[in-house]
Amino acid sequence: MKRALLVALTGALLASGATAGAGETTSLAHVLAAKTWLQGHPTAAALSGKVVILDVFTVDCINCRNVTPNLRALHAKDGKDLAIIGIHTPETPAERNRAYVVQTLHALGITWPVAVDNDSALWNAYGVEAWPTQFIFDRQGRLRKTVVGDSQDDVVDETVRGLLREPATVRTSVWEAKRQG
Repeated sequence: MKRALLVALTGALLASGATAGAGETTSLAHVLAAKTWLQGHPTAAALSGKVVILDVFTVDCINCRNVTPNLRALHAKDGKDLAIIGIHTPETPAERNRAYVVQTLHALGITWPVAVDNDSALWNAYGVEAWPTQFIFDRQGRLRKTVVGDSQDDVVDETVRGLLREPATVRTSVWEAKRQG
C-alpha cells in the first residue's frame, strides 16, 4: 500500500514533464559502467544516435509487469532507432537470485540488455524512488523525460515518437566525449 501510494504520487509529479531532479544523474554513463549484465552489455557507440529508454524495474513488481508489453511493442517496432536498457533493482531476496531473474525475464519476453543492480547503486545514482521508472534519452544522450509508475504508456509512446522524429544526424559532445575519453 505504501509503495503504491509512493508510485502514484511520484508518477503524478514526474508525468507532468519533469526531467532530472536534484541529486539525480542525467547521463547514461552510470548504467554503461555497470559490472553485471544479463542479455548483453550495451556500449556508448552502439547507443549513439538512438533514443534510449532506461527501464528501472524488478521482475516481481506488478506495476513493472504492466509496462513491459508496451516496451516490447516499442522495441519490436522501433528497435533500429530505439534502445531499451533494463535496470533490475530487486526488492525481495528471490529477485536477487540470478537464475530466477533470467527465467522471469524470458517468461516476460524481455530481450534487451539488463543491468543487475543488487546493491541499488544505479537506483541511487539515478535518484529513483519507485518501480517502474523510465528515463527517456534523446539521440544525443540527453535525458528528456522521466516517467514513474505504470498506466502511462501513452506518455512513453508520445515521448519516444517525438524524439524519433528529431534529426539523427546531429551529434553533440555527449556521445563524442564518451568515444574520446
